[in-house]
Amino acid sequence: MKKRFLSASLAIILTTSAVVPATMQEVRAANDTQSVAIAQEEQLSSQEFLDLAVTALTFQHGSESMRQQIMDKWVKAEEFTDLDVAIKRDEAARILVRALNKEDQEASLTAYWDTANKLGLWNGVSVDNEFISKQDANKILNNAKNIKNATNNEGVPEISVEDFMKNPGSFGYELSPDGNYITFAAAWENRSNVFVKKMNDDSEPVRVSNSTDRDIAGFFWKDDTLLYLKDNGGDENYHIYSTTFNGAKEQDLTPYPNVTVGILSGLQGVKDEILIMMNKEDATVFDVYKLNIKTGETTHVAKNPGNITSWLADRNGEVRVAVASDGVVGTILYRDSEKDEFKPFIEIEAGDEVMPLAFSKDNQFIYAISNKGRDKIEAVKYDLEGNEEVIMSNEEVDVAGILYNAEQDKVLYGAYITDKPHYQFFDENFEQLFRKIQNKLGVHESELGINDYNKEMTKFIVSVSSDTVYGKYYYYDSTTDELTELATLSPWLNSEELAEMHPISYKSRDGLTINGYLTLPKNKEAKDLPLIVNPHGGPWARDMWGFNPEVQLLANRGYAVLQVNFRSSTGYGKEFLQAGNKQWGLKIQDDITDGVQWVIDQGIADPERIGIYGASFGGYATLAGITYTPDLYAAAVDYVGVSNIFTLLDTIPPYWETMRNMFYERVGHPEEDKELLTAVSPVFHADQIKTPLFVAQGANDPRVNKAESDQIVEALRARGVDVEYMLKDNEGHGFANEENRIEFYNAMVKFLDTHLK
Repeated sequence: MKKRFLSASLAIILTTSAVVPATMQEVRAANDTQSVAIAQEEQLSSQEFLDLAVTALTFQHGSESMRQQIMDKWVKAEEFTDLDVAIKRDEAARILVRALNKEDQEASLTAYWDTANKLGLWNGVSVDNEFISKQDANKILNNAKNIKNATNNEGVPEISVEDFMKNPGSFGYELSPDGNYITFAAAWENRSNVFVKKMNDDSEPVRVSNSTDRDIAGFFWKDDTLLYLKDNGGDENYHIYSTTFNGAKEQDLTPYPNVTVGILSGLQGVKDEILIMMNKEDATVFDVYKLNIKTGETTHVAKNPGNITSWLADRNGEVRVAVASDGVVGTILYRDSEKDEFKPFIEIEAGDEVMPLAFSKDNQFIYAISNKGRDKIEAVKYDLEGNEEVIMSNEEVDVAGILYNAEQDKVLYGAYITDKPHYQFFDENFEQLFRKIQNKLGVHESELGINDYNKEMTKFIVSVSSDTVYGKYYYYDSTTDELTELATLSPWLNSEELAEMHPISYKSRDGLTINGYLTLPKNKEAKDLPLIVNPHGGPWARDMWGFNPEVQLLANRGYAVLQVNFRSSTGYGKEFLQAGNKQWGLKIQDDITDGVQWVIDQGIADPERIGIYGASFGGYATLAGITYTPDLYAAAVDYVGVSNIFTLLDTIPPYWETMRNMFYERVGHPEEDKELLTAVSPVFHADQIKTPLFVAQGANDPRVNKAESDQIVEALRARGVDVEYMLKDNEGHGFANEENRIEFYNAMVKFLDTHLK
């Protein structure tokens, strides 16, 4: 509990120079390897050539900012004094050599021209012309595409479902508060359990938990005691357990049925006590308690009047901030001490997000993330009068979070996510240390994570992960400058055989910029491939660049995989999120459909072999896809998805009651919007479904009730439609147990192969 990356992301509710963007016609032209000759040869300006090159050689076809970032990498400052003048062949050669990552210490335009010729970029194009025509540009860019996408089309060896979906090994490494022990999770009896390893010692790690029914959901230190969280069969009623170092004595510290617990504060400096939130007195809201980790005794600290959605304790452990909300509007409440009454501090209007994160060391300031009065979420600091100071902002996306060091009372860095995660540093010493570790590991900053460190910031747990690397953990000692590898996740997976995740952007039919990711099968020609569109859950969440086992599994089987951050996704500002309000099955679905069409238009996807697979809200989008665009999809997999919005709203978990108005605002009101919700609930339009469907559901799912899957299966079977249905009695919102995961993905791959290959 020493430090945490303070995240700006909304909770995932239903989950597991101005550059004109390319038009669809330009996309098709740039990707047409059989381009028709242009009768009138017009010379291209440097800007026009750059636009065509970005469209042809990247998947950034809709985002002006991402296109400009790419151009800025291809053209260095002062190289062009005027981008509107005609581009010369050697200038174009320099751009393309860089775009293809073939640069090798070229010191002159002549050298770039020589490299371009060796690569064959001007094959079929006259080398006598000093300037480039549109006709020549098409040929040159097609040559560049062929070089960039060179493959023997043989694919890679098939990797088993088990290798992708079984427990990946040791993960979640953390340091004990004194830095003398390392803890991590690893499989025992096919379940993730907690292990402890003494530092600088040859002894074997000691397992300190004994869970055989369910994975440990998380663990943390309180002084010299290890605590962990676990639910029962996926019901998400998490309890806190304590365990001794040898695992001989485990104790459920919150043994209350149908109650879920959250951690509020580790109460640094307070012996044997932590602050927790628990819905023990009222299932719909969370009160604050002190919990004695030795005895399990609880003491009531703050009573929830019925509208408090979160609490914040100061550095002395006193609960002094509360967020009150009716789900749409609300107030940040503040008090000087626990003896005082809460008073209004900051008003939250509809669409605003203000999330207090931590008190400063002297308790005189409150760090938070906020989009109040603006579109993007920013990292801010409030004084005790509610005056705001912006710490970090980004014009393109929300601030994703900050790393605040409580001991030093400093924000070390903030993060934002465009195509990949990026950092903005606020502490020079920490940035130097970060760069030193980065250089030692030889990775991009987007691949490096600082997971934990000791109080003195001399011992660190760091990790490396990417689209093709599941994860590696290292221990770094800054006093000796020694870096020691701790573990590799799924070491049996060869990153050279895994597929790259390409950031993409395109324009929706009504002009919104939609970002996402396209993963293409390794060593296969990106032409007429079967495609799986994989809408994310939430919908108030987003897909991100990084390792994804199910995407890698599908790519390994020869599928292209499209992930779309449709409107209502988080991370792109308030306006983009609210553009999805009451658009389930409508404009949200259009964004997904437009993404599929975008991939088809580039010749990558075979329009006769399109599948859709999603979980939670993604499961809803799957059902909506085959209901409202039934001719688009040849196969569909609905995993814990919504079929009836009325029953979804009627069965939300009791502790989501404070968010009910948010659901009404963003999804629709069951009475006021009855016509809308009827129109966009797939179960009422099952007669339109003709796509083969596979449904998977956990019986104990508290978010998307089992009835959601039952309804759609029954409606289709009543019409004589054969629906494959997998129901697991010991699972909740997604399959957590290893054997169930493996069974589901084996069945899914078999189902998709049957209908798409």
